[in-house]
Amino acid sequence: MAPQPPLRVLCLAGFRQSERGFREKTGALRKALRGRAELVCLSGPHPVPEAAGPEPDSGPCAPEEQPRGWWFSEAAAVFSALEEPTVCRGLEEALETVAQAVAQQGPFDGLLGFSQGAALAALVCALGQAGDARFPLPRFIILISGFCPRGRGLKEHILRAPMSVPSLHVFGDTDRVIPSHESVQLASQFPGAITLNHSGGHFIPATASQRQAYLKFLDQFAE
Repeated sequence: MAPQPPLRVLCLAGFRQSERGFREKTGALRKALRGRAELVCLSGPHPVPEAAGPEPDSGPCAPEEQPRGWWFSEAAAVFSALEEPTVCRGLEEALETVAQAVAQQGPFDGLLGFSQGAALAALVCALGQAGDARFPLPRFIILISGFCPRGRGLKEHILRAPMSVPSLHVFGDTDRVIPSHESVQLASQFPGAITLNHSGGHFIPATASQRQAYLKFLDQFAE
């Protein structure tokens, strides 16, 4: 019997991460999933100036790379996950960036998002479930340090109806950027959600036991 092709997963980076930097941050996970899943990384469309500051634990970008984000909380190029913004500047461009990746590099079996990328992945699922043709529903979603996006009715959009997509939610007990209760609230919108909490902070965990949790979740989607 021929081996099954790996699952293809579109991975959305966090705020102030570059595509290359996010590939490096997912390196341990990528190695663990080799042969099971292909991770295709995507960063936000908007350059983020140095003054905006990094997400803690996101690490610096390579000198030749511009850090990027999916949207900003205010007219200035800043982002706060936990405050209600007056605007969500650049969100439509962010959604279009994901739509183009789906159309040009897909199909994808699943979505993975980290931090701001996780919030965007959840929004993409909500839009797909509501009938947005740009976003066919994935077979599964993995949300790491996720939260319900705030502003312009976005949180209400996520909370409008239970999500029908199988999900794995990963979060740190000592995450000071996205407190664990934010990730738990997002997970509550996915009936049957699987949670993986760890003792660390704002990063993508990939110890031996955590790798097994990812693999166990993904194995149910192997054809």
